[in-house]
Amino acid sequence: MKLAMEATAKGLRTFVSDVTDGFFEITHNGFALLGLAIVFAALALVARPDLRQTGEDQLMGWLQSRKPAPEATDLEPTAIERTTAASPLDLPKQQAAVAYWLSKKYRVAAEPLSVLVAEAYDIGKRTKLDPTLILAIMAVESSFNPFAQSQVGAQGLMQVMTRIHGDKYESAGGTLTAFDPVTNMRVGVKVLQECIARAGSVERGLRFYVGAANLEDDGGYAAKVLAEHERLRQVAGGRTPSITPALPGLRTQPIPVVAPAKPETTNTQKVALLGDL
Repeated sequence: MKLAMEATAKGLRTFVSDVTDGFFEITHNGFALLGLAIVFAALALVARPDLRQTGEDQLMGWLQSRKPAPEATDLEPTAIERTTAASPLDLPKQQAAVAYWLSKKYRVAAEPLSVLVAEAYDIGKRTKLDPTLILAIMAVESSFNPFAQSQVGAQGLMQVMTRIHGDKYESAGGTLTAFDPVTNMRVGVKVLQECIARAGSVERGLRFYVGAANLEDDGGYAAKVLAEHERLRQVAGGRTPSITPALPGLRTQPIPVVAPAKPETTNTQKVALLGDL
């Protein structure tokens, strides 16, 4: 009996040892095969970049398909890049005064106006045009509504005739950029430069700009622009002009050329540009 038990135990030990050796052998060979497969795959991807790109695209597509569908009201973290607004507190004192004054008069947020004012001053420096003239044209043309459109098809802040000056928008991506505030301003200034150069003076250039070059009367357009231009020059110079309200139903009163008290915490959230015609 004792010999039989010893023989059985020895047999079990031999069986376990054989199974263990076999497992390690299979595992070792499996890892070796896996390693070889990875090496060959890497060599293939190096030799065939198109296969690597295809694999990456398929993997990215699979990962995207596994993502849960976004909620309809989810906000994009990159939306801030599309806004046209900035803090007026970051502007030079002169520009900030203009931005706040226009904001009060035309009931447009100071943040988007700050971008337009800064851009007008930058363009004015490069084109030798008075930036307050550029802003005055926008004020008269659209009251700072970037989505404004006239009955004859003039569009955007400076009411540029898109169908006539469409080529000027090509480098920006096409005529739809007429509704981008900064792009519309830059194209409008190009048109204004051409009009002034052709007419020989700012006042006559404004008549060309509004399409009244061959008419006896421009409807008071040039006078309106020049009057607003003068008020903005006074604002930029630190003076407080008395104005006629831009919107009906408002009482005539001076608008102070001062920035409101700086808040305790500056809200850096940018806002969309909207205004009333």
